[in-house]
Amino acid sequence: MAGCADDGDGAAGGRPTPTAPSVSEPASPPPDDAPSPSATPSPTPSPTLPGGGTTILPEHRLVGFAGGRSPAFGRLTPDGLDAAAEQIDAVAAGYDGDGRTVLPVFELITVIAHDSPAADGLYRTHEPDDVIAAYLDAARRHGALLLLNVQPGRAGFLDEVTRLEPWLTEPDVGLALDPEWAVGPNEVPGNVYGSTTGAELDSVAAYLSALVAEHDLPEKVMVFHQVHASVVVDEAALRPHPGVVTVKSVDGIGSRADKERTWTTLMGTKPPHVAAGFKLFFDEDAERGPLMTPAEVLALLPTPDYVLYE
Repeated sequence: MAGCADDGDGAAGGRPTPTAPSVSEPASPPPDDAPSPSATPSPTPSPTLPGGGTTILPEHRLVGFAGGRSPAFGRLTPDGLDAAAEQIDAVAAGYDGDGRTVLPVFELITVIAHDSPAADGLYRTHEPDDVIAAYLDAARRHGALLLLNVQPGRAGFLDEVTRLEPWLTEPDVGLALDPEWAVGPNEVPGNVYGSTTGAELDSVAAYLSALVAEHDLPEKVMVFHQVHASVVVDEAALRPHPGVVTVKSVDGIGSRADKERTWTTLMGTKPPHVAAGFKLFFDEDAERGPLMTPAEVLALLPTPDYVLYE
């Protein structure tokens, strides 16, 4: 997605651009119907993480790609999942030099914000279960976690997340929340930065923690992406929850200097128990200077626990 120059307030490059919200729409808008009963993932593996074990940190570093049915979402497209997994492995080789094991990640844009209201007026649509199942099957072929990315539009995060419960009870499925696409009742996604609160994020983390306990699951990853200081308010209300690894992922397009400036600003409000994440854009970042190398990313302080490419 196109961005803008650093505004000095914790945004390396603005996403979304107010004049082009349509980039968040899928190539063929998915139906907003109930899931297909025939769409199920491959047989559930043992209740461990890919590669075994039940804990994420500090054993692992997460490295992955974002994507979905629209090429605008990233390189993780439906017809290129196996090729993308090979690319993730190649990129991940630069992130395993400090003793951690890289755990690959597929981040699928699953709830998609739009600049039009959809049938229920909430400015978002849902990917059907057969799409999620295809991504989960591919993730399992390659020993990867699947994170379901939620852009809620005018809906609430918890409402959208509980709708995904059948998937979240799988041991290798987690969440990524995109609050820049969470807007108020009179706002349109893409025209403004959306926002959330620490309390709302905490409600999702508590829900995930209950699922982990009820179903005896390995730790769940819950990422929240942040492109600007205004996107998450009162982060201190986001508390630690057993079985949930919360990651604050610094988003935004820009040069290395812009992205490092945003990193410093947004890491300053990260609660101590929240892990650090960093997002890069293959094409858009490169238009503003060389794409940051793994060594440059790992030189950030704190060192990122999750590195996502779009």
